[in-house]
Amino acid sequence: MEDAAAYRTARVTGSAELVDVTARLLDQLPSWFGMPEANAGYVEAAKRLPGLVAYAGAEAVGVLLHERHFPEAAEIHLLAVSPSWHRRGIGRALVDAVIAEIRPGGCRMLQVKTLGARHPDPGYAKTRAFYRAVGFLPLEETDDLWPGNPCLIMVKWCH
Repeated sequence: MEDAAAYRTARVTGSAELVDVTARLLDQLPSWFGMPEANAGYVEAAKRLPGLVAYAGAEAVGVLLHERHFPEAAEIHLLAVSPSWHRRGIGRALVDAVIAEIRPGGCRMLQVKTLGARHPDPGYAKTRAFYRAVGFLPLEETDDLWPGNPCLIMVKWCH
């Protein structure tokens, strides 16, 4: 198994590569991204949103799509890491890289939306724990964004 230090992140925006990487990684994560219509939306978003890709050698092992809503606020639209690279620093590296990218433009806050704790999915319990571990705090859980599923909005300051 490769060491986590053997990867790099790169900005890959508006390219066929970002679309392909996004689709391939979503296919590897059916427990998290198992809704074909939602996955199609993420792949479509990869055509227009800025993206970061984590590579282990030549292999893309993680992707992060983000969106700037206001000069001071941005959102992680998608974060997906290949299952064989979970818990090896890829997700943290992508979050750090997006903050380094958006901070110089005056962004002060980063948000992410994930499945709320009222839903018993064990995979998303790990997702929430990951976001807490990289400094996100819960802001609000609502039923208004995703009918039938609680949406947890988490935020992190980009100091």
